[in-house]
Amino acid sequence: MEYMTTASTGGPRWLTDEEQRVWRAYLHATTLLEDHLDRQLQRDAGMPHIYYGLLVQLAQAPRRRLRMTELARNAKITRSRLSHAVARLEKSGWVRREDCPSDKRGQNAVLTQEGYEMLRRSAPGHVSAVRQAMFDRLTPEQVHTLGEIMQVMAAGLQPEGTDADLPWLR
Repeated sequence: MEYMTTASTGGPRWLTDEEQRVWRAYLHATTLLEDHLDRQLQRDAGMPHIYYGLLVQLAQAPRRRLRMTELARNAKITRSRLSHAVARLEKSGWVRREDCPSDKRGQNAVLTQEGYEMLRRSAPGHVSAVRQAMFDRLTPEQVHTLGEIMQVMAAGLQPEGTDADLPWLR
C-alpha cells in the first residue's frame, strides 16, 4: 500500500501478512474463548467470567480476603469496576466488605461461605469448559509453547514501578 511508510523512513512498522494473520487469529480466538466462558458461567452460575475470577482470587487468598486495591490490581480492572462487581457479589451473598484494620480508608473483600460454596459448585463446569475450549485442542507441546508465549507477552506488557498509568492503579 502506497500510503504506508516503512520503519526505514521513520513511519510505522506495519504487520507482515503472516503477523496480520496471527494477530487476527489471536483476536478471534480470545474473543470466542471469553464469550464461551462467559456464557457457560452465566448459564451454570449466574455470573460473568470476571466475577468468577474475583471469587477464585478470594478463595485462594489468606483467610479468603483481599484488599480491594489488590483485588483490582490482580483482576486488571479499575477500582470503580471492581466496586460495582463486588456490590453485585454482595447482593448475591457471595462476598462481603469489611474495613481494613491497618488502614481506615481501605476495605477488604471477603469471600462468604455461600460464595465459597457457589465457587465449589461451579468450578467443575468451568474447568470442563476451559479444558474443552482450549487444552483438549492442543498437544502438550503446544500447551507448553503457549504458556511460554503468554509469559513473555505479560512480562513485556507489565510496567514496572508504582507510577505506571494503569487503570487498576487509578
